[in-house]
Amino acid sequence: MQSVVNAAEKAKDHGIDLAKLPQNVNMTAGTITQNVLAMNANCKDERMKLIFQSLITHLHDFVRETALTTDEWMTAINFLTETGKMCTDIRQEFILLSDSLGVSTLVDSLNNAKPQGATESSVLGPFFTEDAHDSTINSSAFFCLDLPLSPVQPGDSIASEGKGDYLFVEGRVTDIQGKPVPNAIIDTWETDGHGLYDTQYDIREGPDCRGRLRTAEDGSFSYRAVVPVSYPIPSDGPVGRMVTALGRHVFRPAHLHVQIQAPGYEKLTTALYFEGDPYLTSDAVFGVKSSLIVKPEIINDVALTKLRGFKEPKPHAYVKRDFVLATPEQGAEARRVLADIVSN
Repeated sequence: MQSVVNAAEKAKDHGIDLAKLPQNVNMTAGTITQNVLAMNANCKDERMKLIFQSLITHLHDFVRETALTTDEWMTAINFLTETGKMCTDIRQEFILLSDSLGVSTLVDSLNNAKPQGATESSVLGPFFTEDAHDSTINSSAFFCLDLPLSPVQPGDSIASEGKGDYLFVEGRVTDIQGKPVPNAIIDTWETDGHGLYDTQYDIREGPDCRGRLRTAEDGSFSYRAVVPVSYPIPSDGPVGRMVTALGRHVFRPAHLHVQIQAPGYEKLTTALYFEGDPYLTSDAVFGVKSSLIVKPEIINDVALTKLRGFKEPKPHAYVKRDFVLATPEQGAEARRVLADIVSN
């Protein structure tokens, strides 16, 4: 029949020869997996084919192993649908899902292994934005009431007044040999003293408790911030409800996010975790590493508080921390070593 011929021709328009496809009829629990893999066999991207082969195999094995019911399957579909609906330009519920299941840390560990001496990485988290006050643009580009203006110069504040206890951060960015890395771009962001990121407020006039700055010729940097506090991951969505249903708490320990980029070096995404926080050993998103824990010093010299640019003459916390970057070659070797360890 001509209609049958026409239908076959439509497949050819997509580069598919129906005669070469497996006969996918009468599928059973024992045959469906291999038939799905066979249908994907013509994929020209070998890496994509490998990923989907493993994904399908593990997913099908999971369904068989758990004897997943139709109701449970629909619950999962609805959960993922709701997760997608919670995503916006300033909220990434799928990253939060990945974080809370430990997938983000696993991917980070495999892809961001560092050589000895380099600063370890940590999870990005769902609250990074691209609109931080930027030292690379003209200060007239941003104007938000009571918020710090760009550019973020050494000693400037990333937080508006009243957002929490004062914190002064400084250090250097170097390579593994201790050579300074000048003009490195540092993105840094944190919660305020209430445990909220700026994107979590109903009214957000602009970026707050986040900034972008550059290192000096000697690799040094400094800025004013507020002392971050432990906080719950967003619990008003499907991920928060899932974590609670699993009998877990939803809290992250206090931390300061840092992301550093410089030509000739691998991008570093990391965080500083504050000693003494009760959630250091049970982080809801598995991001804490011992090498990233810092102990803030309390500076009671209020004259120094004022000298460092803070408005009120009161004690402030002080953190001095250097960051060590790896080259792509050094990172690749570290990942090769890790891959050998994992495979064995």
